[in-house]
Amino acid sequence: MPIQDNETPPSSDSPDLHDPKIAASLKRYWRTNIKITAVLLTIWAIAGLGCGILFADSLNEIQFAGFRLGFWFAQQGSIIIFVLLVLAYAILMNKLDKKHHDELQAIKKENVKEGK
Repeated sequence: MPIQDNETPPSSDSPDLHDPKIAASLKRYWRTNIKITAVLLTIWAIAGLGCGILFADSLNEIQFAGFRLGFWFAQQGSIIIFVLLVLAYAILMNKLDKKHHDELQAIKKENVKEGK
């Protein structure tokens, strides 16, 4: 069967998505990916919207580096937290990707031993 222009040729490295073990691994990967994303977005919303706008009046009673804390969050804090969250996302996703890759390699070796 010829390969269409928009299709990629099958590769021996491509996982068999019909294998239940691989499908379960992919489901765990995406579930963890969504959890990481949801947690980090929640932290960003709390820092940016919550601390910078909604709770700014309460936080302004606290001084931080000579500035009112609500003002500091609105001007600098939420940006710094955003950059730290991007860094955290990159580190967490690299770990998750490595774990998932190792898991797929173990499944592949197991399938070779079983003769699949």
